[in-house]
Amino acid sequence: MFFALSKILGFIAVPSNLLVLIGIVGIAALPTRFSGMGRRLLIASVLLVAALGVLPISIALTVPLESRFPQWDSGSGEPTGVIVLGGTISLTLSYAHQQVALNDAGERVTAAVELAHKYPNARIVFSGGNGALIPDRLREADFALRILENLGVQSNRIMLERESRNTAENAIFSKRVIGPKPGERWLLVTSAMHMPRAMGAFRHAGFAVEAYPVDYRSGGWADVWTVPGSLMEGIARTDVAVHEWLGLFIYWITGQIPVPLPGP
Repeated sequence: MFFALSKILGFIAVPSNLLVLIGIVGIAALPTRFSGMGRRLLIASVLLVAALGVLPISIALTVPLESRFPQWDSGSGEPTGVIVLGGTISLTLSYAHQQVALNDAGERVTAAVELAHKYPNARIVFSGGNGALIPDRLREADFALRILENLGVQSNRIMLERESRNTAENAIFSKRVIGPKPGERWLLVTSAMHMPRAMGAFRHAGFAVEAYPVDYRSGGWADVWTVPGSLMEGIARTDVAVHEWLGLFIYWITGQIPVPLPGP
């Protein structure tokens, strides 16, 4: 129930979806006796789209999340293993063309490969099943195995967690697959914007991991003065940031993370 509800609310609350819906309602109201309200809704949707695309709203939402956990200190010693979270592979495209199609979060996989080569004794765990509301038999981990092997990671070092559908399940099922022992050091590789929620979920699951943030979407507060290359760039970044803030709130009120904004 939690999974389905979070997916539905997540879709509705995404700013671009919500603004398009407002515009559609406005258009539908134009030929009715509510035409005045329809015009106002239509104008509001257009102006808000422009605002999200041009104003530094996305930066204000992104930077607090991306800067929450610092970059990992490579001088602190060799890790036991690396956990890379799913959400990096397009299942439909990968299946359709029978080659691994990475999405905007593909840096999670490439960072894991880099760590695998840097630390040849570390185990590599990919955690990701199928996060669709109505899933099919495709699993992200299966395609991840292919690309990890193709990029030179030996198969005997790779462990797969194929059943998780969201971040909370990433944590629970990864712990079950790995069975971490006292004294082990596990790195958690995921997008910097997603790291607070991911770290909170792993802590709630009783799995101590160290943050290894990648896939940054901003250069920090200096980007406040940078105009996006297109409206869609600013809107897309706002969508991802709002999704993360909403996810943090839902996870907190449902007890999936211990505090509203987990930190170091």
